[in-house]
Amino acid sequence: MMKSPALYRRFRTLLIANRGEIACRVIRTARAMGLRTVAVYSEADVGAQHVAEADEAVLLGPARARDSYLNIERIIQAAKQTGAEAVHPGYGFLSESAEFAQACADAGLVFVGPTPQMITAMGSKSGSKALMEKAGVPLVPGYHGAAQDEATLAAAADKIGFPVLVKASAGGGGRGMRVVREAGELAAAIVSAKREAKAAFGDDTLLIERYVDNPRHIEVQIVGDSHGNLVSLFERECTLQRRHQKVIEEAPSPTLDAAQRETVCAAARRAAGAVNYVGAGTIEFVSDGKDVFFIEMNTRLQVEHPVTERISGVDLVEWQLRVAFGEALPLKQDQLKLSGHAIEARVYAENPAKNFMPSVGKITTWRTPAEVDGLRIDAGYRGGDSVSPYYDAMLAKVIAWAPTRQAAIDRLDRGLNETDVRGVVTNIPFLSALVTHPEVRANAIDTGFIERNLAALTAAPSTLGDLEFAAAVAAILRGEDEAAKAEGPSPWRTAGWMPVGRRKRSFLFRRGQGHDHTDHTIELTYGGGSSALTIDGRELAFAWTAAGDGIDVALGDARSRIHAVVDGAELYVRTRSGRFELHLVDPFGGESEEAVGEDKIVAPLPGTVVALLAEVGAKLDKGAPILTLEVMKMEQTLRAPFAGTLTAVKCKVGDIVQEGAELAELEADAD
Repeated sequence: MMKSPALYRRFRTLLIANRGEIACRVIRTARAMGLRTVAVYSEADVGAQHVAEADEAVLLGPARARDSYLNIERIIQAAKQTGAEAVHPGYGFLSESAEFAQACADAGLVFVGPTPQMITAMGSKSGSKALMEKAGVPLVPGYHGAAQDEATLAAAADKIGFPVLVKASAGGGGRGMRVVREAGELAAAIVSAKREAKAAFGDDTLLIERYVDNPRHIEVQIVGDSHGNLVSLFERECTLQRRHQKVIEEAPSPTLDAAQRETVCAAARRAAGAVNYVGAGTIEFVSDGKDVFFIEMNTRLQVEHPVTERISGVDLVEWQLRVAFGEALPLKQDQLKLSGHAIEARVYAENPAKNFMPSVGKITTWRTPAEVDGLRIDAGYRGGDSVSPYYDAMLAKVIAWAPTRQAAIDRLDRGLNETDVRGVVTNIPFLSALVTHPEVRANAIDTGFIERNLAALTAAPSTLGDLEFAAAVAAILRGEDEAAKAEGPSPWRTAGWMPVGRRKRSFLFRRGQGHDHTDHTIELTYGGGSSALTIDGRELAFAWTAAGDGIDVALGDARSRIHAVVDGAELYVRTRSGRFELHLVDPFGGESEEAVGEDKIVAPLPGTVVALLAEVGAKLDKGAPILTLEVMKMEQTLRAPFAGTLTAVKCKVGDIVQEGAELAELEADAD
């Protein structure tokens, strides 16, 4: 395949055809290289961080991705309107669209990535496997043919032998992917995978492969230029996954020794060399512990590219831009040196305790640690930003580097523990529990590790202790103190002068909701120059001092730095024991448990009804599927919360429903 140097030339203005964290990431490097940057955005992203960071921004259209970030014609218009000479696609959206790359070339724009022909050759999982077979790259046994009827796919699965992996030929990120362990599950998996693939990538072509049990996921970063140079920048391991979506990524792989590393990197260079690849890309492999098989090539930058940057000292976005300028790669293969270990965690707006249901809303608090001592934070959101239901729920990435893997894990855990995001639910406590799990530290993992250990990884924080109650009281007093200062001096403040003797004040804290809650009454005694808390009948000396965005709490003989957020009656406290949510009960507010209409099946988030899985009148067991919503580009199946009869279905396929909308009714079985 011939490369065309005319496609690559120097430019001064770059349009980033993406949003969120990756758009901000590209803007930072482009600006450091002296380039002018142009952002694009949808109506849902008017106030987004990437819009604010760019030199100029253009509205693409309505919130839905197909009307904005997937609208090729509108993006090309935005480039022409702003004088942009080049387009960086980021990852996701149009990053692996040969049609988009061709449209850029036709418009005279430099596409920061491979040619349309390379994307077509390697972007198709089916087509790329044929190329890899010719190049001598080992493949997982499977079916990659054009025939897509159910009979052909079923016959292929029978020939391969169960379990099999059904997955979309286009795209990635776990979308359109299903593990099928027996023949009876295949038909439903094909229908669901095709539907999800069509919605995410506009292409419902599937392939079927042998499912490798207890696999390790290893991938190699490669970069090629338009002068025939091609290098690999070591490998990453992305074995810790949930529903085929990577959660933790690290580099180098703790599984490979030096000889194995060179073998897999050489195979990756052969794979990319099969199409004379230009640009940044990733060759993905799966290992069964003995052999390594090619899975696919991603013809773009990966979410996890920062771990490769940290161990190689290379800015991959800078290399992408220099290749797009038509320059040769700055380093040869033998000049690349591996240093230390890096590990990355993806912070998502999702609730691990509720099957990782995405969370939407306004971010009221955003705190991240300083980027020192090997820590790096790549974020696409700030305090005050809104997380919408229209796009991927990733908020940021926390990356840690250290000389050794164990030290990198410790630094990552510290970075996670010092990150506070409020207003939406996040997976931060889950990530911390994951990276500190003994088996993760010992590298005794495979791609099914998270699912097997999900209950332990999503368990509620430990029991509330004295420090947590003291932290909650201190947070309330700090808030009152700040409000009082804003209003001017008053002799009635608890921290100031009191007219007579000592005073007492009670706080009733509630942890949990509905029937599953516990109440705790804490008594504060103050005045006369000292304070004390009575907790479970024990009186302990108590004092607090504001310390930046934290609070120094003294309780008895111990002192501790805590962090807290008070939002009305809702409290969030972070101590050395973890994160805790509390509700301050107003004794005069008439608070009581409200009866919850458990017979109603409601939409947990805005979404689109894509399947009805049960008929009115059906007798359903607890956990039986009722309907499927597409939320944030992923399918979420709503299930029966108890055994009963489905008495009503109040939606149809294709309906766009809002959060809280009643979708079905279920009548419980008589005891």
